[in-house]
Amino acid sequence: MVYINDFVTLFAQYGIKIKLLFADDIKLYVKVVDYSDVAKPQQALVALCTWAAVWQLGISVDNVLLIGKGDSTGQFCINGIPLPVVTECHDLGITITHDLSHSSHISDIIFKAHQRANLVHRCCVSRNPNLLVRAFVTYVRPLLEYNVLFGLRIQKQDITLAEQVQRRFTKRLQGYSVYSYE
Repeated sequence: MVYINDFVTLFAQYGIKIKLLFADDIKLYVKVVDYSDVAKPQQALVALCTWAAVWQLGISVDNVLLIGKGDSTGQFCINGIPLPVVTECHDLGITITHDLSHSSHISDIIFKAHQRANLVHRCCVSRNPNLLVRAFVTYVRPLLEYNVLFGLRIQKQDITLAEQVQRRFTKRLQGYSVYSYE
């Protein structure tokens, strides 16, 4: 556990914040205010490589996500290998974009919900509406409710897309297609 404290201290001197997520998964954050702050992450990565060599640990980096309005004014490298800069990444089931918009994440969830709703209709032999609604509530609604509508800044069009899943499902129920959604 001593080496974790060394690790946190190492990045604190560069003004970089650390989130320890799992046993071997961390996130590094730095706020860049002016041009002199751009060099801090690269200096911290060089220090990380030195620290990892001392502790005989390997480093595996998935990607670099730059959040904000500024452009990437430098390439980040670990041991001379450039790190890929991406505009969006998937982390713990959520798609995070460079502008912190959740529309991409919500559209992915809506797509999966439509697929699962169609699967419920195809796989259920019974056309009993009560059974199909129970299957919808069990298998589709959790997709729509987990990390989509609660706790995220969402736009009105995203809410409309989420409601379309249920609207489309109810239209396909026997005896309910003649009723309006409201």
